[in-house]
Amino acid sequence: MRSTLALATAAALVLLGLAAHGATSATKKKPGMRTVSKSGAIAKSSAKKGKKGPVRPAPAARQLVPTPSRYREIQTALAAKGYLATEQATGQWTDASTDALKRFQTDQNLEATGKINSLSLIALGLGPKHDANAPLSSQ
Repeated sequence: MRSTLALATAAALVLLGLAAHGATSATKKKPGMRTVSKSGAIAKSSAKKGKKGPVRPAPAARQLVPTPSRYREIQTALAAKGYLATEQATGQWTDASTDALKRFQTDQNLEATGKINSLSLIALGLGPKHDANAPLSSQ
């Protein structure tokens, strides 16, 4: 009986030692690891270690506003179609230009916003330039 009791005590001490070792290694926080506080709230570690992702180049600069010469080109096209007076093709985008573009967009069954967009430019004949005689690529 005494040897069984000694064996059980030794086994219990070994298990307690293993449990204590596991508890200390489990408390070391790793990046992204979740922990539970005494109140029961779950928190996620925000510390990130290790390699960072590849450095991405900054996006290319975009033209956000047309140049005065592009405004003049659009206004000239609107004037040629009768939506704007020729003398108003100054290169400065005015309320008259916006109104002319809205009327043109309405007549073309486009959304009449008065804002220059690709569909309006294509309808004005100012869209991408394509060579009509160029052969189609066969890929």
